[in-house]
Amino acid sequence: MKVNERLKNLREDIEPKMNQTELGQVLGMTQRRVSFLETGTTEPNLDDIRAYCRYFDISADYILGLTDDPKPLK
Repeated sequence: MKVNERLKNLREDIEPKMNQTELGQVLGMTQRRVSFLETGTTEPNLDDIRAYCRYFDISADYILGLTDDPKPLK
């Protein structure tokens, strides 16, 4: 699964009622940025990955496709 697909799935599966605008507000980015990340128009930078990891309580390894387990290592 590609990075953009994982980001979109996080919003749709974990927060199904949250739209891109709401997620952008929570993450400190615009709706347009969220859209570009979810469609693969642009790749996430480190700040984007950190924001997703903190909000969804997931590991960066999951976003990057290095594991299919979203929970961070303890």
